[in-house]
Amino acid sequence: MRQSVRVIVFNADEEYSAALRADLLSIPGVQIVAEVDEATLIEQAVTHFPAEVVVIHLDPMPEALLPVASSVASNHPEIAVFVVTSSTDGQYVLAAMRAGVKEFITKPVDRQLVATALDKVLAQNESAHERGVLISVMGTIGGSGASTVATNLAVELAEFAKKKPVAIVDLDFRFGQLSTMLDLQPDYTIADLCDTPEKIDAGVIEKAMVRHNTGIHVLARPNHFSEADQITAAHCVAVLSSLQQMYEYVVVDGPSRYDPGGLAVLDMADMNLLIMQLLVTSVRNVHRMLDELRAGGYNMDRFHLICNRVERDSNNLEISHVEETLKKDVAHQLPDDWKTVSTAINMGVSLKEYSAKSRIRLALRELARRIAQPENADEAHENGGKGGLFSRLLNAV
Repeated sequence: MRQSVRVIVFNADEEYSAALRADLLSIPGVQIVAEVDEATLIEQAVTHFPAEVVVIHLDPMPEALLPVASSVASNHPEIAVFVVTSSTDGQYVLAAMRAGVKEFITKPVDRQLVATALDKVLAQNESAHERGVLISVMGTIGGSGASTVATNLAVELAEFAKKKPVAIVDLDFRFGQLSTMLDLQPDYTIADLCDTPEKIDAGVIEKAMVRHNTGIHVLARPNHFSEADQITAAHCVAVLSSLQQMYEYVVVDGPSRYDPGGLAVLDMADMNLLIMQLLVTSVRNVHRMLDELRAGGYNMDRFHLICNRVERDSNNLEISHVEETLKKDVAHQLPDDWKTVSTAINMGVSLKEYSAKSRIRLALRELARRIAQPENADEAHENGGKGGLFSRLLNAV
């Protein structure tokens, strides 16, 4: 558990969006919960998305946007308003301070100064809570095994959780299979939490979560396709943010889409696990994804490559060549053990329950250990992978 700060970003300058996102996401603990590009949407975002800070980029029209910043500060005194601009004109600084703006940030942004300002916000925010680690698990190709990894990673993390339980969320709103894989029949789903996204009562969340005998709590996908269409990015953010206050780890199976809801998860997640295979099609997809993420200003230290179904005697691609092509290390390897995995899925049990000593179960347990105990991440990872990546991330947050 650690403190994090939720940020809403306004920016109408498309050319600056990647740089601003990079500056914010480089700061440990920052979660961007919403990004808007029209001034008229700022008030709506503040109303619907939970946040401690609003960052408003004033350029190229500071004189027009300062009144907007003033309005947000006046209407929402519980939220700290930061403004970013290239202008150093004293009149703008004075006007911003009089308007109730907490921080006047000039470009190029000094990330350390912003981090210090955010620490002050958390220190002064009586409602600030310690939040669990949010981990998204994303497939990079159909049948990559992302749902299997997400399900069993949550089960393994439950062994390492010290203060609160572990939750897993199915974000494939139409075809998600987490409940089926664990032989659960939920009466309530994520759709039942989406009536009032800005205020989700803890009691309602507890009612919607299904407890599995391994100790994890499951939030299932909607039971009906029509319900999936009603879930917005604001719903996703509100649900995940609330779960982080109640659980030590929140594992998300998804996003499977690059829509606003999916991008919101990427902005919020402390760790994104990209599940790939040693197949040309998978590597090409990962290459495209990483290029897009780098261009978008995402913090690449929060993204980790997990290579699934690795078989030493196969004629697959070499991992060293893949790493060279992607310009990113593979953080962990999972062995090819399809017979064990498929049997566990068909039986509706976790790998820990079905075959505790199988290679695939031990590799997933090692992955969970390296996430939960980053200080030991460089020790005894005989199941493959590189130790320092998870350590660098988790020690930062």
